Amino acid sequence: MGDYSKALEFFEKSHQIHEKALPPNHPNLATSYNNIGQVYNNMGGYSKALESYEKSHKILEKALPPNHPDLATSYNNIGQVYNNMGDYSKALEFYEKAHKIREKALPSNHLHLATSYNNIGGVYNNMGDYSKALEFYEKSHKTREKALPPNHLSLATSYNNIGGVYNNMGDYSKALEFYEKSHKIKEKALAPNHPDLAISYNNIGVVYNDMGDYSKALGFYEKSHKILEKALPPNHPDLATSYNNIGTVYNNMGDYSKALEFFEKSQKIKEKALPPNHPDLAISYLSFAACYERMGDYAAALKALRSAFQIQQQAFQEGNAAFTSTYSWLGRVYRSMKDYSKALDNFEKCLAIDLKTLPEKHPYQAITYSNIGDVHRLMGNYERALAFHQKALNIQENVQCNPLECALTYINLGETYREMKDYSTVLTYFEKGLEIREKKLPKNHPDLAVVYHNMAKLYLATRKYSMAMKNIQQTVEIAQEKLSSTHPHLLEYKETFEKIRKKM
Repeated sequence: MGDYSKALEFFEKSHQIHEKALPPNHPNLATSYNNIGQVYNNMGGYSKALESYEKSHKILEKALPPNHPDLATSYNNIGQVYNNMGDYSKALEFYEKAHKIREKALPSNHLHLATSYNNIGGVYNNMGDYSKALEFYEKSHKTREKALPPNHLSLATSYNNIGGVYNNMGDYSKALEFYEKSHKIKEKALAPNHPDLAISYNNIGVVYNDMGDYSKALGFYEKSHKILEKALPPNHPDLATSYNNIGTVYNNMGDYSKALEFFEKSQKIKEKALPPNHPDLAISYLSFAACYERMGDYAAALKALRSAFQIQQQAFQEGNAAFTSTYSWLGRVYRSMKDYSKALDNFEKCLAIDLKTLPEKHPYQAITYSNIGDVHRLMGNYERALAFHQKALNIQENVQCNPLECALTYINLGETYREMKDYSTVLTYFEKGLEIREKKLPKNHPDLAVVYHNMAKLYLATRKYSMAMKNIQQTVEIAQEKLSSTHPHLLEYKETFEKIRKKM
């Protein structure tokens, strides 16, 4: 039910009775330590979880023969904690120990072997080694296919995991295909309000969000949320995740007040349900930061990012993929604050992790290249800016990715050429970017105001004043509706409006 403190209270009561009544190496004590470890793992208390799992393991080692399947389960649980901590080499080591025992002790189509393959696949997925992840997930799937009827829920889990890897690889059509296969099995096997169906809807929503298809994403997230509301207690952590996802779509759609409302609902639950340094709270702070940055409240964004970073430093090793979002948003906030050296430093840290943890030509790398290029433009390094934007486009034009990310690169390129006074090239890129944004975004989205403003500046520079005025009017109209009266973008737009008005 997600009420971890209550669970812990009862497991500890149980443990105290066992300790008094049983000899110190009794297997029931191992089970007791294991249960306590599981709760700490769910609470994000990884060092405590490890301690309990290791106590459990020591008892089992003495009580059982070395190839007993229960020892494999114990290694598996320890591996899971290391995986959650982002210590992937340690996680692999323990998952492989578990797998070796299972291979010796169990028949080749036993479902525990499928679990082993699945867990090893999960670590490779977290490490960004997607081909290896797919290989193990597919082994797991084949084992399950042999052992289970075709509509068994474990097969749905397999399809779901494979879909997750394709989504991480940026292959969104493949991701959708596997998520839908998973969903079909669940629809047949489960009651219409089962939480596992909510997971399905949520994952499909994630893909649509990554593709920039926000209205579809919102539809699936809302379906997921309705089920969870009925099935779970009101302070369950899964409801917090659900609110956060809905908030993210509203943020992407430019509806910042709605986004904040959902982020706050999410955070309230997490604060009640989780310990103060749980990594999921860092995700909350990142969501707030993303919203505040777009609202032009840079001080609030920085404060939220520092809170996220502190939690992540306690939970993960340096270089963990969890830090990429934090560095990326720090880069964006510092860029907005015109502190370009700090912006560049953070974007470069983000890129270093991207290059280590993601496959070549991943869409996320393209976003970082584009951001680095934009900072170089703002620093006046136009040749470097063009080189980074070109790297971004080489990925975005050749792999399936969110078209809106590609639009941003076109617009950044246009801005670079505008600074270089190559006006004919500028218009080509602005028009490409604008076409995508007009297709994908609501008519009053602040990102459309950005392009209209860029167009207005271009027409001002080329002395086409009536075209400049038309664009700046559209810009100001959107900004006045969607942004606060003190937002730096609105102030800049009004300044441009005055410049154009004086020329007419």
